[in-house]
Amino acid sequence: TRLGIGLGLVVGKPIGLVAGALVVVKLGLARLPEGAGWRHLAGIGFLAGIGFTMSLFIGALAFEDAGPALAVSVRLGVLGGSAIAATVGYLLLRVTLRREPAD
Repeated sequence: TRLGIGLGLVVGKPIGLVAGALVVVKLGLARLPEGAGWRHLAGIGFLAGIGFTMSLFIGALAFEDAGPALAVSVRLGVLGGSAIAATVGYLLLRVTLRREPAD
């Protein structure tokens, strides 16, 4: 449970966000903002993995009859996944922004 929730936040959110943006850009319905690239969007996707409220709410609903031990596991998965997603997003954006020449 904990691993699944964590992976959903760390892997699922970035993949969903980048894939959705890619589809919209390829269809010509939108374009990336000037100066932004796919690495920027990937970093933002990881930052989107910082999702406490809905993740905790959905976890509580999904496992409401499972008992208190699983409720703790859900919370640990959300907190751990959010912390990893925040760290990866920060580092990815930091590295990406350092590589770009200053104006």
